[in-house]
Amino acid sequence: MNFIHDDFLLNTRTARRLYHQYAAAEPICDFHCHLPPRDLAENRQFRNLFEIWLEGDHYKWRAMRSNGVAERYCTGDASPWEKFQAWAATVPHTLRNPLYHWTHLELKRYFDINELLDEASAVRIWKIANEKLASPELSAQGILKKFRVTTVCTTDDPTDDLRHHEALAASGLVTRVLPTFRPDKALAVNDPEWFNRWVDRLAEAADVDIGGFGAFLEALRKRHEFFHARGCRLSDHGMTQCYADFCTERVAAGIFAKARRGRAVSPEEHARFASFMMVFFGQLDAARGWTKQLHLGAMRNNNTRKMRELGPDTGFDSIGDYPQAAALAAYLDRLDRDNALPKMILYNSNPADNYVFGTMLGNFQDGSVPGKIQFGASWWFLDQKEGIEWQLNALSNLGLLSRFVGMVTDSRSFMSYPRHEYFRRVLCNLIGRDVENGELPDDDSLLGPLVRNLCYHNAVQYLNLPGAVSAPAGNGSQKRPGRRNPSSTAV
Repeated sequence: MNFIHDDFLLNTRTARRLYHQYAAAEPICDFHCHLPPRDLAENRQFRNLFEIWLEGDHYKWRAMRSNGVAERYCTGDASPWEKFQAWAATVPHTLRNPLYHWTHLELKRYFDINELLDEASAVRIWKIANEKLASPELSAQGILKKFRVTTVCTTDDPTDDLRHHEALAASGLVTRVLPTFRPDKALAVNDPEWFNRWVDRLAEAADVDIGGFGAFLEALRKRHEFFHARGCRLSDHGMTQCYADFCTERVAAGIFAKARRGRAVSPEEHARFASFMMVFFGQLDAARGWTKQLHLGAMRNNNTRKMRELGPDTGFDSIGDYPQAAALAAYLDRLDRDNALPKMILYNSNPADNYVFGTMLGNFQDGSVPGKIQFGASWWFLDQKEGIEWQLNALSNLGLLSRFVGMVTDSRSFMSYPRHEYFRRVLCNLIGRDVENGELPDDDSLLGPLVRNLCYHNAVQYLNLPGAVSAPAGNGSQKRPGRRNPSSTAV
């Protein structure tokens, strides 16, 4: 039997039934990713397996470094073939790392390759994959069609002109590609030189003379409106923890003026300024009916030498052990008290905080929207089988799994769409195990809609993205045919 087979990760009869009958056929709503809009607009055709698979994948670089592979073969000047060869030699050493699963799932789904990747198979796999990459089916846009991706939300800076999104909107592409507003750079007064360069770009993009803090806020309002007009309905922030040292606009204006003069801003001043701005951004999102995403807890750029040599996002980040509860509660409460709490998805990178996040949701659900505050999908180091199960179990125990908006790729790679399949298999295996243990009813009128909603429909209905259409998969309230769908059989 091939390693990646029809029942991969599905360990019970019920799991197999749920996956094949209810999960496998659902399309994908990829509402958080880092795919380059330019590649999509230009319908990039990847020249080889390195370009589509290894070009920016810091997960693989970390594994290669751990295997003693020199940096030249990760981010350096080695040829594409040499880098792929180094990765192929590393793959057998990734047993029990999720990379082993992902690697072979991706080879199977993109290229119909069942052979295990290693030094011996590298030449054959390189040749087969490169030949198939020349086909329209595996262009950037072809991949979206192949994996039935109905919506993609990229991650975009407020200064971006969104010309690639405008080109995509006019192209007739069936998949909707929408921007996401990521204003993290607006908080960075702690680095005045870098901050001022960004503020100057913001002034140009918004056509606003930013002579003071009021003009700065107005420029951001204009860019928020600009994004909204182009289909944006989500914002996103990547932070170690929430900022909750709230201050008045007058205080924030003083800190802004200090940074604009190029003077050093203290950590305390930075926290106060960032807290003011995060309330401001929450108010903007609430006013336009957007969903705010908070990615919390990552400890970034730990290796200063490598940061200087290679820059950020090159594989030197880790989970951080920051205190989360008090600041997160204070931030959500501040917006709620101002009647400006938007729909929000909270992503946690530290599994020790899963129950903190899971219980925090219930404090701010207000009955206006099912699952208004969401515990987002397992993120970064946790988007593997065990981490997915931890998140699903915490959410199930502390909230309503049935209202969960499901998986995202959170990836820069066009090879990441099997992550949705991986999540669906883990989900069905978890539910199937509960059924066979007698902990859930063996009733497909309950289980089928649950699975379908978690795979796709909840996300589409919750986010209310322009052009995205989905009928609800149901909630099990209709007639129940008994213990299971009479036509269902084990696969």
